[in-house]
Amino acid sequence: MNASVGAAAAAWGRAEQQDFRSRVRGCLLGGAIGDALGAGIEFDSLAEIRRRHGSPGVTDFVPAYGRRGTVTDDTQMSLFTVDGLIRAQVRRDTGAWHPPTDIHAAHRRWYATQRDWGPDERKDDDGWLAREEWLYAQRAPGRACLTGLADETMGTLERPKNPDSKGCGAVMRSAPFGLLVGWEPQLVFQLAIECAAQTHGHPTGYLSAGAFALIVHGLARGETLDGSIQRALVHLATRPDHEETTDALKHALGAVRQGLPTAERVESLGEGWVAEEALAMGVYCALVAEDVRHGLLLAVNHGGDSDSTGSICGNLLGALHGDTALPPAWVAEVEGRATVLQLADDFAMEMTQGPSLHGPASSAPAWLARYPRA
Repeated sequence: MNASVGAAAAAWGRAEQQDFRSRVRGCLLGGAIGDALGAGIEFDSLAEIRRRHGSPGVTDFVPAYGRRGTVTDDTQMSLFTVDGLIRAQVRRDTGAWHPPTDIHAAHRRWYATQRDWGPDERKDDDGWLAREEWLYAQRAPGRACLTGLADETMGTLERPKNPDSKGCGAVMRSAPFGLLVGWEPQLVFQLAIECAAQTHGHPTGYLSAGAFALIVHGLARGETLDGSIQRALVHLATRPDHEETTDALKHALGAVRQGLPTAERVESLGEGWVAEEALAMGVYCALVAEDVRHGLLLAVNHGGDSDSTGSICGNLLGALHGDTALPPAWVAEVEGRATVLQLADDFAMEMTQGPSLHGPASSAPAWLARYPRA
């Protein structure tokens, strides 16, 4: 992979940089909000959700893990994906350029948050995100993510971890790859599937992650949602064993034409526990959304993996509309907002102004302290 986002973005004007930053913020914050909306009802049936919260289902955050607005492993892992992408750009100054390795290292840092009591201040090379104490909380992490990252051996497409797993755990963390707007789509797709295979080795597991990244990539570039989905379908068609993922996306597109959106129509696409279903459900809800609030509530009110489908839908709508389209009350209450915004702004700055922050000859010390090259 020889794409250079920094070089491609160097010619951006101020308005383009501000638009990009808004889409990055929207993508990451929108995903966190969708995640938090679904966290409290993740394991409930639709009938149980309606019994507890009324016929519309949940219309606001409900308590999960002891408070309102709590995020799960979906947001945790997405943040570490962003951290890994920034670190890859910074480490490139040394002549080392293999983003899957940097993503694997970042996800291993996430794995440490699920195992350790809190940050180890002696590990300077971990960077700032791994020192955020609120991330050291277990929020029902997926088994494949834990087993895939339990040792230092990195899964690859040739030798993937958990070759039979197609759970949604790779999809729900893959939106950040789509924010690499200076990369060509095929490189975004390839990086996303290579990194997904580090934990989810079934072709549907990693191809769904790649398709999701490609859809976000189109939105981050200012394209339409439908056009971005069509491009993803074209790329999927070039890969063996793409049929499950392709069919799921086509079912989502078909459901749009079947009438007004309902919880039952969302459930006709699946439950969201497996990769292609979670992708299809999140995509459908984004396609039919009247606004961000409507889309997110539709994405979580079903009997399935509500936090993951909410997170996927939130990533899409946030990348499509930017952060100012997100409901302010949810932005204000979602867990980790300050961390999410800081990471989003760092990512946007790295992608648009990276050469001003670091290079082979000289670098800003504060940036290298935040994103060490080691």
